[in-house]
Amino acid sequence: MATPQPRTASTAPDRQLPRPPPQHRLAQDQRRASEAYRSQAGRYDQRTESFRYWRELLVDQLAARSGDTVLDVGCGTGLCLSQLQHKTGTTGAIVGIDASEQMLAVAADRVAEHGWDNVRLLAAPIEHAPIDATADAALFCAVHDVMQSPAALGNVFDHLRPGAAVAAAGGKQPGPWMWPLRGWVADLHAPFIDDFTGFDRPWRLLAEFVPDLRVHELAFGTGYLALGHARGR
Repeated sequence: MATPQPRTASTAPDRQLPRPPPQHRLAQDQRRASEAYRSQAGRYDQRTESFRYWRELLVDQLAARSGDTVLDVGCGTGLCLSQLQHKTGTTGAIVGIDASEQMLAVAADRVAEHGWDNVRLLAAPIEHAPIDATADAALFCAVHDVMQSPAALGNVFDHLRPGAAVAAAGGKQPGPWMWPLRGWVADLHAPFIDDFTGFDRPWRLLAEFVPDLRVHELAFGTGYLALGHARGR
């Protein structure tokens, strides 16, 4: 397929992501996203199969090692758990956190199937999750709403040791030179995102907690990979 030619802002169609909703709309969007996670839990793995390469790249780039404790933030159905197990080994520990009990039920089945006794799953919104560990690393895989919540990020980073490894990846709004992809990106992510605020730079709040954050745009600017280390205390 031919690569679309870039256009200037004055000639590109005005196909933008949805505008930030007012407060009453935000509550509706939150209910819609929660329902999407509930209804899609059993099909989520299949639905996201095409993104496996980027998910595996994310976990591969996380600077965790054998014996480490890792927070899998917004772990969903546990798609990253197997690769994290290879990194941390039997002496390490993984804490998977997700607000959707339906998604975590699938993750729990995966844990039981593999006999991973070093995985703990927490069913709670990230900002209120009762994390009782000081972790060596944190993984954020396709969790835009978490990345836009100072309270959620604050809770995670309160439970990371100074200098802990951090890796994040997900979708983003492509730049104006790739305007033909904007509609596709919006439609792809809309069922699972409460608010598209910050979708042009999803890592902006993360950078306040990770002073050495390095960001790489992926897939023609429709995704990103961000790597760094938690701020020292």
